Amino acid sequence: MKSTEWRVRLVLTEEDGTTRARVELDTGGRSLTGRGRARCSPGDPDVPVVGDELAAGRAMRDLAGQLLRLADHDLAGAGVAPPEPERRTVYGWASEPA
Repeated sequence: MKSTEWRVRLVLTEEDGTTRARVELDTGGRSLTGRGRARCSPGDPDVPVVGDELAAGRAMRDLAGQLLRLADHDLAGAGVAPPEPERRTVYGWASEPA
């Protein structure tokens, strides 16, 4: 049996109606950072936890994409064709460029 621990840190900040999330992954040999943002539109109800959830989820999705691209690169380096990219449906509040 093998056990490995990777450390993850998630930081949320809010300013001027925009919530920003930064998720940092430390594998012991590599560090990656995912980023996400969410902005409450003027007509939307002010529910701060929703902005936190969306920004954090987007940051984690960004981090997940980085990990999958690294795995694809490592697979290609081992002579194994990486799998076809996944297609995802985006929902929720509009995502702003990082």
